Amino acid sequence: MDKSSLTFTVKGMTCAACATAVEKAVKKVDAVSDASVNFLNEKLVVAPGETAPDVSAIEEAVKNAGYSLEKPKSSKITIAIDGMTCASCALAIERALSKKEGVETASVNFATGKATVEYDSEKIKPSDLRETIKNTGYTPVDTVEETVTEKSLFSKPWFNLALAVVFVIPLLLMAMWPMFGLTLPEFISPNTAPLNFSLIQLLLVVPIIVAGNRFYVSGTRAALHGGANMDTLIALGTAAAIVYSLWAIVRIFQGEVEYAHHLYFESAGYILTLVLIGKFMEDKAKFQTSAAIRSLMNLAPPTATLVEGENTRTIPAEDIQPGDILLVKAGERVPADGVVLAGESEVDESMLTGESMPVAKKQGETVTGGTVNGNGLLHMRAERVGSDTTLAQIIRMVEDAQGSKAPIARLVDKVAGVFVPVVLVIAVLSSLGWLLAGKPFPFVLSIFITVLIIACPCALGLATPTAIMVGTGRGAQKGILIRNGAVLEKAGSLDTILFDKTGTITKGKPEITDMEAVNGFSEQELWRYAGSLEAMSEHPVSRAVVQGAEKLGIEFKKAEQVQTLTGQGIEGVVDGKEIVIGTQELLEAKNISVDGNLTGAKEVGGTLLLVAIGGKMAGWFGAVDELRDSSAETVRTLKRMGLKSAMVTGDKREVAEKIAKQAGIDEIFAEVKPDEKEKQVAKLQSLGRRVGMVGDGINDAPALARADVGIAVGTGTDVAIESADIVLVSGDPAGVVNALRLSRATMRNIKQNLFWAFFYNTLGIPVAAGLLVIFGGPVLNPAIAAAAMSFSSISVLLNALRLRNFE
Repeated sequence: MDKSSLTFTVKGMTCAACATAVEKAVKKVDAVSDASVNFLNEKLVVAPGETAPDVSAIEEAVKNAGYSLEKPKSSKITIAIDGMTCASCALAIERALSKKEGVETASVNFATGKATVEYDSEKIKPSDLRETIKNTGYTPVDTVEETVTEKSLFSKPWFNLALAVVFVIPLLLMAMWPMFGLTLPEFISPNTAPLNFSLIQLLLVVPIIVAGNRFYVSGTRAALHGGANMDTLIALGTAAAIVYSLWAIVRIFQGEVEYAHHLYFESAGYILTLVLIGKFMEDKAKFQTSAAIRSLMNLAPPTATLVEGENTRTIPAEDIQPGDILLVKAGERVPADGVVLAGESEVDESMLTGESMPVAKKQGETVTGGTVNGNGLLHMRAERVGSDTTLAQIIRMVEDAQGSKAPIARLVDKVAGVFVPVVLVIAVLSSLGWLLAGKPFPFVLSIFITVLIIACPCALGLATPTAIMVGTGRGAQKGILIRNGAVLEKAGSLDTILFDKTGTITKGKPEITDMEAVNGFSEQELWRYAGSLEAMSEHPVSRAVVQGAEKLGIEFKKAEQVQTLTGQGIEGVVDGKEIVIGTQELLEAKNISVDGNLTGAKEVGGTLLLVAIGGKMAGWFGAVDELRDSSAETVRTLKRMGLKSAMVTGDKREVAEKIAKQAGIDEIFAEVKPDEKEKQVAKLQSLGRRVGMVGDGINDAPALARADVGIAVGTGTDVAIESADIVLVSGDPAGVVNALRLSRATMRNIKQNLFWAFFYNTLGIPVAAGLLVIFGGPVLNPAIAAAAMSFSSISVLLNALRLRNFE
């Protein structure tokens, strides 16, 4: 399926209601199947219908809604391609697409069978891209199905394989029987009936050629378009054997019966059969490499139970709308992201987070689509549906990762670009060399065929993408989402992990443990004024103040003229009085004296919030954020892996040192303002360190983007997750260790695959060219060459599949 989306920047939005208004307006535009607006980063993502929507119509719709639109600089499309058989095919398509005006980047993944293209939509259209693929000799696939079932994928290859096996057995018996000193019946014996002997072999090899016709069609088509591939080599090698055998039959007709002993039909037959067996096993293994993404797709239930007053009815899950009230029965999968309205249960979230323990859910708590409800009955309100759900975002991220290339693959692309032509040259030169050396023509032909057959660009093409597919898929099953192959490669070489404190090293849920009212203010006044203003902020410490006030039954008043001062605090007007809450520096900057009012605050082991009411110091709150249970063990494990751990926070050094000591972190960067975290990352990088940044909030987004690898905990905001290279869905810092171990295991697997692929071809081709014969050794049989070629691809795939067992 072609998946094309347009991304725009919307200007003028001031709240979530604005985003909703833009979504509704754009969804009404012709050829728009869906639209999603992220208020925080001002992004509008438009999914097209059957045809591409008119950008000017989208622009007009947004304008009429009261906002302005910035046109995208580029669009992105993923096109499924049929007919690729090796890395050379993928490279030929990639080169053809890259040459088109308006194409910014083009990447073709042989393992997934897809091309990902970024292009200027004003200069080139998706139909032009598909036409380019066709002109290269391959077929862009237009289908409404996201995945191909195993049955439809393998039904035809299975038939072709069975057809080849059925006819190759008698063909081999006829050819091999005399070699073992056995006698064939006189009417088909090469000695008494050479013509019958040769014609029967011809009849037996024809069905095998039909079964393997894909090699001739694909190989010829690729060669005609200047992109010879593996199929070209197979087609040339077997065609040479068949043509020579046909010429031998002509000579037998002319009475030269000795040519009955120089037939190569069986060589062509068993080469085609062995390659078909190898390709069948390869396709099976490739199908298994995408098992993780299919399992994720299967998590979404096909139907949901809609509550309508006192009645319920079953509806397709795709018909769910935000705001719908849904009933989730015991054992059912949650059909969309939403909030529990009534009922209590435990929900199994292991398929998304990798955590095996079910999570208790009650009224007011969120549930995620695709998770499994336990024994309770839940009424929920759908909030994010369809392509906006967490599950859909995870699937998109995994698909993007599996379609990407690691930088290490650049070497493979360079080799694949010249591989087939070089092999053809070697085959011709080695054959001519042996011919000039006086070897008989059958020997020379055998050398020519063997060199062509043993060469395997497939192993090279599969080495990197299959490992990335399995590795990223396994990561998704464990709650680790990896953005692309380049991230895998960079993550494996990090030497420093920089943790943000709040919500990453700590639980991110501070509690007010101490407080004091001073200068004649009562504690109730302090709670009321502070709670009223802090209710306007989403900062974790602000929430702690609000929750503390709510527990005491304090009623809040309306806060006006609220202004958040990044890294310092918050100020506003409550009940006509100016309220300032924040650091000592903030109050002093506003000429509010704090001297003599912080005697009891010295013992606070956490964050200190000072409160001023009407320009006068009114009191303070002490908030403590506990260390996560897994933080200390995570830091210890990172040290054993040879990585340095550091922590960055806006807290005072005393508070930071206390948390760092508990976690076992030696390097601390305290009193760092949110907008300075990015600079701290850059400073470490300037020292030659390769930095992985772990964070969870909006203020972390620039630092995550600046780091060599940005790692966002999944409990963070959408902005942080979009800025991250790796997302830990569970939000547990222990996931950092798992992510790095998975990256190292995947890169190790890729290097093993590449070593085997290069070693196989480096050794195999010279042997096939007759290197051993020079030193008195045997000539390599074409059958062994065909078996070795098939095994090389399968071995790479099987090695990649070992990553499915990663723990």
